[in-house]
Amino acid sequence: MVNVSIARRYARALLDVATEAGRADAVSEQLSSFSGALAQNRELADVLFNPAFSREQRASVVEALLKALGKVEPVLANTLRLLVDRNRLGYLPDIARLYRDMADAHAGRVRGQVTSAVPLSADTLQSLAGTLKTLTQRNVVLEAKVDPTVLGGVAAQVGSTLYDGTLRTQLEQMRRQLKQR
Repeated sequence: MVNVSIARRYARALLDVATEAGRADAVSEQLSSFSGALAQNRELADVLFNPAFSREQRASVVEALLKALGKVEPVLANTLRLLVDRNRLGYLPDIARLYRDMADAHAGRVRGQVTSAVPLSADTLQSLAGTLKTLTQRNVVLEAKVDPTVLGGVAAQVGSTLYDGTLRTQLEQMRRQLKQR
């Protein structure tokens, strides 16, 4: 609980400054990229999160990463440097997740996941996002997922609500209706 509380404070402060500068979405993208790079590279994460490495070593690695990423939002670069200085870089994955959620809420967005048997085209995803926007009264950002066990149709989960239009669910509903007769 303490970890989330600390991460929430950093995420909130970063969002406040990024929103003031009008760069909240850009910071969100870059923060997610940075956090994702650490999640995919164990050696890099070990250097940045392991207390056996000195603060100076971690700071030089962060500076090299910032340079490698190219144009990084100044507020994000300063936040990463602050996390290194305060030995709080280990909170970065939680900060990135909480920041994204807060930025989405601030922008009136909600994230969802669409599962289908085959990959969906960009037009289909956009149309589905429009339909879900009408249902939820919020902008919906969809992540597509392919699951070969889905016989046909799609299932979309937005927040805690599941919109299930899969063939399996429809067949199950028909089976239940026939049993009742």
